[in-house]
Amino acid sequence: MHLDALRDRCLSKPGATEGFPFGPDTLVFKVAGKMFAVVGLERLPPAVVVKCEPERSVELRERYDGVSDGPYFRTIHWNYVELRGDVPSALVAELVDGSYDLVVAGLTKRARAALEGGAST
Repeated sequence: MHLDALRDRCLSKPGATEGFPFGPDTLVFKVAGKMFAVVGLERLPPAVVVKCEPERSVELRERYDGVSDGPYFRTIHWNYVELRGDVPSALVAELVDGSYDLVVAGLTKRARAALEGGAST
């Protein structure tokens, strides 16, 4: 997956924002102020760090050389996924979607309702 396609995928999510809170070389995608994807722009090959269920993380790391535990993240919940290599673009897209969904699921009811455009109760 190309970086532009990854960026488009991330920003297509309701409430998604992008920024550089860690400096000009680290692009971070957030929803409701919570990270769901991180891209080290200076890294080669390019990669994205996404949140993942622990069991699936292990499975992906065993199956793909391009999926590993990334530096600086709690490795049980976050995967470092190379954008070139043996990880199919469709899987990268699926992992971005899953990361977003996991982060949204952890938000308050009010924050989730705001993303859906509804009022909280």
